[in-house]
Amino acid sequence: MANITATMVKDLRDKTGAGMMDCKNALNETEGDMEAAIDWLRKKGISKAAKTAGRAAAEGLEGVAADVSARGLQERNSEIGFSNLKEELKEFVDTATAPALPQGSEREKLLSLPLAGTPGRAPRTELVAKIGENMSIRRAAAISVDPGAVAAYVHNAASPELGKIGVLVALKSTADKDKLAALAKQIAMHVAAAAPLALTVEHLDKAVVEREYAIQKDLALQSGKPEAVVEKMMEGRMRKYYEETVLLQQTFVIDGETQIAKLVEKAGKDLGAPVSIDGFVRFQVGEGIEKADADFADEVAQMAGNR
Repeated sequence: MANITATMVKDLRDKTGAGMMDCKNALNETEGDMEAAIDWLRKKGISKAAKTAGRAAAEGLEGVAADVSARGLQERNSEIGFSNLKEELKEFVDTATAPALPQGSEREKLLSLPLAGTPGRAPRTELVAKIGENMSIRRAAAISVDPGAVAAYVHNAASPELGKIGVLVALKSTADKDKLAALAKQIAMHVAAAAPLALTVEHLDKAVVEREYAIQKDLALQSGKPEAVVEKMMEGRMRKYYEETVLLQQTFVIDGETQIAKLVEKAGKDLGAPVSIDGFVRFQVGEGIEKADADFADEVAQMAGNR
């Protein structure tokens, strides 16, 4: 039998919101496999959590750099909260995000670029030496479109174009760029709130879809209905899943009623030229990163409700 630790139980509870004992049972039943434990809880109806990227535990900021038809996005993490660091750190994130635009997602190139006004010194090295706190560039992405417009949105902003969630949305069209940019900004706000996994069903990871199908089928079979009936039910269950996870099938959060695909179609008619979403990027600080617990005894005490 796998050794189930308090840290594993706490991690599963943070990811699913299930009770401590349910999490412990799930891990025991799945020999400590975290992903299988999440599925076990869902099949038991104990947890509805479908996304398993992990809680956003790391501290950091998302930075956005802009150009006419392109934007870059970077995530920078630190050992402690950015709100506790010196103002120089925010200035660094702002200054050093611009290289994301030409370098795209090539992280290693970004790490070696010199800080403006400081020839020969990489920005991370310069900053760590200055403030005495470790930090890192975790990931970067760039998106461009021609013809069309790219807009960015930053949620929980610490300063202009810096915050906890960063989104880029590219709209392809020959329509007026200013109007396209305004629409792209609204869609970016939607993406920040709704956290879609993909632009279309075809863009979804097949393994993720198969996993969801298996879970939904298991839940449907628990109703006692014949498998032939359950198979017919699966179309509706998966349609609901796609409406929750696929951008074009989601309901626009700003009006609460229009499907994103319909929103874009209507925009094309209003602007006099077809409009399509060419792509999007969404970064949330610390996705998939777990913060190490400094005191194991304190963690166990918290789980037991003693603190």
